[in-house]
Amino acid sequence: MKRLLILIVFILMCSREGLMAQGSVGYYPWSNLLTISTNPRKLIWADARFQTNSLFSSLSIDLLPMFNLKRGEVTQWYIGGGVRLNPLYRIADSKADLITVDGYSVNFGVRIKPLPQNRNIQLALELNPYVKDKFDSGVLKSHFGIVYVFTKKKKKIEEAAQ
Repeated sequence: MKRLLILIVFILMCSREGLMAQGSVGYYPWSNLLTISTNPRKLIWADARFQTNSLFSSLSIDLLPMFNLKRGEVTQWYIGGGVRLNPLYRIADSKADLITVDGYSVNFGVRIKPLPQNRNIQLALELNPYVKDKFDSGVLKSHFGIVYVFTKKKKKIEEAAQ
């Protein structure tokens, strides 16, 4: 029940407006993570990461609320933390909880916008301390990936003048 409460609180933190607005998608090839985010330009945003290239019973989902520390034209520094869930673990263990919590993490990261002609393409670098659900072990992970941030299309000036 406690684990389900964590999931419900996270979903409530992400308002419907935030989920329907601009967002981003990314891929961390060495970590085998696909990421989908709400608008990372806002002060508080949410990130969901899906593990790829693994057995079905080992697939996990990271739910991470993020907080921007500093946003500039070229860099965006952020911090966040969250929970790693494994909704398919019941395939391997029928006695497991409906939603299995694998562990908890803290994220320290920067997104770099290297192309002046297209600031929507970004490089993401992160340090990610991670501990197992019973706090009996942990690991310091690092992630490097590429992200694309979607933006709303601006109306043409001609249409606005009419």
